[in-house]
Amino acid sequence: MSSSLVNLYTAAEEHTRELPMSPYLFGALSLLGFVLLLGVLWMFRGAAGHMSGGQAHTRASERG
Repeated sequence: MSSSLVNLYTAAEEHTRELPMSPYLFGALSLLGFVLLLGVLWMFRGAAGHMSGGQAHTRASERG
């Protein structure tokens, strides 16, 4: 019984895989991707006001 458990343990140990990069590099790449997506979002700030002809800003200033 114990020899079959040892064989099962050694068989399970052989199937490990290494990461292709450092874990810190995965974190840095995800942070970089987040910053790039935030930059794309920032480029479209105020686009609704420009598309409507800027009337949204004048109505808000008329209210006081």
